[in-house]
Amino acid sequence: MIRLIVLDVDGCMTDGRIVYTNGGDELKAFNVKDGFAIVNWLRLGREAAIITGRRSKVVERRAKELGIRHLYQGVKEKFERLETLCGELGIGLEEVAVIGDDLNDYRMLKGCGISFVPGDANHHVVGIADVVLSRRGGEGAVREMIELLIRQEGLEEEYLSQWI
Repeated sequence: MIRLIVLDVDGCMTDGRIVYTNGGDELKAFNVKDGFAIVNWLRLGREAAIITGRRSKVVERRAKELGIRHLYQGVKEKFERLETLCGELGIGLEEVAVIGDDLNDYRMLKGCGISFVPGDANHHVVGIADVVLSRRGGEGAVREMIELLIRQEGLEEEYLSQWI
């Protein structure tokens, strides 16, 4: 059973672009459909975490909007952070699904129960992923991952019952 999904930000929750304004503000675009799926995953009593190598107030805001309690920014060793989080939550790595798109996600992708990469991920991580998604980062890849997990976990009826 997958109890925790771990999300990378740049290239998974976003298309990987970072835009700076003349005033120095950072802009990122998140996919509302991804957010909808994350919220509904949490409503099913499951956990979600963001583990990202960069720091951004925009990401902090997005995590808060979605109800993601486990937010780790500026992380250089993502797999170690994931191991610590699993210990804190009392779950095994085999109960974790991860989505990542680049080399800094490699160890996390290799060490979890099931790994996903967006369709436009770096070829090195595509080669080790359990599932290569059809969607690109920031274009519904996270939702595709969550809906695949919901079907795999037999949660589709419960998932849909929230809306039907």
